[in-house]
Amino acid sequence: MARPDKAAAVAELTDQFRSSNAAVLTEYRGLTVAQLKELRRSLGENAQYAVVKNTLTKIAANEAGIDALDDLFSGPTAVAFVTGDPVESAKGLRDFAKDNPNLIIKGGVLDGKALSADEIKKLADLESREVLLSKLAGAFKGKQTQAAQVFQALPSKFVRTAEALRAKKEEQGGAGTPAPAEAAE
Repeated sequence: MARPDKAAAVAELTDQFRSSNAAVLTEYRGLTVAQLKELRRSLGENAQYAVVKNTLTKIAANEAGIDALDDLFSGPTAVAFVTGDPVESAKGLRDFAKDNPNLIIKGGVLDGKALSADEIKKLADLESREVLLSKLAGAFKGKQTQAAQVFQALPSKFVRTAEALRAKKEEQGGAGTPAPAEAAE
């Protein structure tokens, strides 16, 4: 029978896996306590970095429905549970790993999909969610402006074409135009 403290740890880790958007597994061998503290700060407010026991974390991940991480639970492991923007946390991990080569990104999971270490680095290369949303909004605004210009151009083009046809008929001597009512009497 499982010890109550281990069962509580598994339950807590399971909740963290279920409530987070992403989880990134790292190896932290060789990092000092001060460096780990700096890493936690670099991840941002929406991420929690915890040193974990492999066996308990593997059980918790499986209970949360995540079995793609099983191969990554070897050696000293820590998990960054991300509840906010995963790009921000991935950037924090990537930048910290550049300065501290002892931090090794093993892999992770994003919205239930397994990610390799290379995919996490590619995720870090993306712009933040806010920047991407503002670019999307700008693109939509630009397309709406173009559509408005087209819709405004159609009636004015029709009026110019009709005016050109009227002028052409007048140049041809009024042939085919009805005579005014006063002249016909």
